[in-house]
Amino acid sequence: MRLFVSIDVENPDLVAKISELKSLIDSVGAPVKLVEDENLHVTLAFIGEVPEVLVDRVRNCLARVSRPSFSAHLRGLGAFPSPQRPRVLWVGIEEGRAELEELHRAVSRNLISAGVGFRGSSFEPHVTIGRVKGARNIAVLTKILEQYSDFEVGWLKVSEFRLKRSVLTPRGPIYSTLASFPLQ
Repeated sequence: MRLFVSIDVENPDLVAKISELKSLIDSVGAPVKLVEDENLHVTLAFIGEVPEVLVDRVRNCLARVSRPSFSAHLRGLGAFPSPQRPRVLWVGIEEGRAELEELHRAVSRNLISAGVGFRGSSFEPHVTIGRVKGARNIAVLTKILEQYSDFEVGWLKVSEFRLKRSVLTPRGPIYSTLASFPLQ
């Protein structure tokens, strides 16, 4: 079972602002696979494939994470590895980064202590909104990235995180929530 830990972006006002950006990106004509509104999230940890018998262990170790709730300011359109060579398009997080990084560390520590492996590369908090699939109209897309690098999305109230299942399909991933963990 393919698992990850996330903070879902479900506030309708935030989703509407991100949809504005996605519509703008779509109008450029670059080959970009946009993330569906219902799949917008901040990934705290990508666990990957886990045998089904270990899912309860993952759930139990995440239930021991204890952190306060907080707010994160979503602002700015950007790209990995850079706006000039965009592969992954994202909305940035301006304030609340320190709290997200601490939550990421707490989740990581608990996964490691439970013997659950995960892909623990460097953590750069963001909301992925699209993946670039080719080079057509990249110069125009780069201009959009520069013009909207300070785009105001809004504040995300972070009061819980979730253990999610990802099923890959030819039309894109299908995510489902296996467990929710409230913050204090």
